[in-house]
Amino acid sequence: MSRPGDSLRTFVVRIQQAGRHRWRNLRRWIESTQNFVHLSILLLVPLLIGLVTALSNAVPGLSFLLYPPLAAGAFTLFADPEGRYASITRFVGGLTLGAVCGWVAVVAASTLIYEPATSGVNPVAATLAIFLTGMTTWLLDTEEPAAFSTALLTLFVHAQVDQPWIYVLSVAASSAIVAGGFAVWRRAFYERRGQYLYEASQGDDHILVPMRGHEAEHTAMLAARLAAPHRAGKVVLLDLVAEEWMAEAERGLLERHSSARRPEVTGDATVPDDVPDHEAVAEAVDRLEVQAHEVETTTGVPCEVLVASGGADSGQTALRAARRTNCDLIAAPYEVEDGQLSPFVQTLFQGEADVLVHRTDGHLTDWNRILVPVRGTSDVAHGMVEFATRLAGTTGFVSVATCLGSCSERERRRAESMLSDLVEPFSGPIETRVVEMEVDDFLQRNAAEYDLVIMGASRDRSLASRLLTPPTFKRVGELNVDVAIVDRN
Repeated sequence: MSRPGDSLRTFVVRIQQAGRHRWRNLRRWIESTQNFVHLSILLLVPLLIGLVTALSNAVPGLSFLLYPPLAAGAFTLFADPEGRYASITRFVGGLTLGAVCGWVAVVAASTLIYEPATSGVNPVAATLAIFLTGMTTWLLDTEEPAAFSTALLTLFVHAQVDQPWIYVLSVAASSAIVAGGFAVWRRAFYERRGQYLYEASQGDDHILVPMRGHEAEHTAMLAARLAAPHRAGKVVLLDLVAEEWMAEAERGLLERHSSARRPEVTGDATVPDDVPDHEAVAEAVDRLEVQAHEVETTTGVPCEVLVASGGADSGQTALRAARRTNCDLIAAPYEVEDGQLSPFVQTLFQGEADVLVHRTDGHLTDWNRILVPVRGTSDVAHGMVEFATRLAGTTGFVSVATCLGSCSERERRRAESMLSDLVEPFSGPIETRVVEMEVDDFLQRNAAEYDLVIMGASRDRSLASRLLTPPTFKRVGELNVDVAIVDRN
């Protein structure tokens, strides 16, 4: 019978898990560059305009009509931080020139041409203000859309302000405050959003590798290459056995070898004859020790060995082992049964840990040229690109491609912008490609030029469909290249 305290603790744990789950979902939503930019606009632009308004209240007689163009210009700055108009000098200079040109037009129209009626707006002054603003901003390379608004506003505020320089100075000062806030945000947050937001760049440094199948050694090396860029990187080799007695025998042998501090691994593990199937135990321990030694000597990444009895549900055992060893990524060899992923791999994809499924042809232990096909700027895409840059390092090469089939020029430009946003936070040699063909045809024609293709597991399909059905996984088995399938759970 459970006690009230146990029920309360269970309730608290569930609340904490739900909170972490919601925070993780929010964080991954913000990982999208467009979502991050729009959230920044929603939070920062009102604050900046409010700050400018509060400061301007110290200037008597200044019309509030100044602030609509300021708000519009601030939106232009934040909405496209890498665009043509995301320039501090262009923003401040353009708005200020617009105010100056507006006053020149008002004075010229009022004194040289005619004095307008007090109840109307001088059309000649409006025409001249727009003309002068367009000409001066063009010649001085400070074209700014909001500059035309500050120019036209002079037709309304000149009667309220006795000295024109007050209006011009207020435009310059207000735009400088907004531009300064934008500059701080872009340098401190936008350009470093990969450091703050993208979980793959901070996590996935402890990697669990289930040693299943004949190609698991290559998956272990891939995991070590992924963990190597992190100073706290670690690889845990997991041997899943069917019976608990075998797991105990392997653990005992591993402990004896560890306490003896063997200087090197030679594959000579011996097991007492009274242990059932002692040859299989010795072979399994040899395999684990040799692989751990190779990982550590080749990559310098610490490698631990863990043995667990998997029983009928080895996938859940692997997930529990990942939680117990604080591993945030499981790198598993590719397994298929009856044309679909094996139940073991499917169970991993349904768990809470990030998963990478590696299919290899059995000869590579280093991956320098990597192809990453993506559909958009999702958290999975960020993770794939980050994994690719880790593997490529400073000497390798990463190509990030999106396949559109037949597309219009507008769709191509949108795709190019999406790829630019996706790869901008990452360093290293990265190529972006917009391809007008289906993704399976593109992979069939180009995958052989690379060492590894990193794909994303689609979330908007059923489990079987998203892993092995068209278009992304249609020809996984036909590609003559290593393939890694990534899912952020």
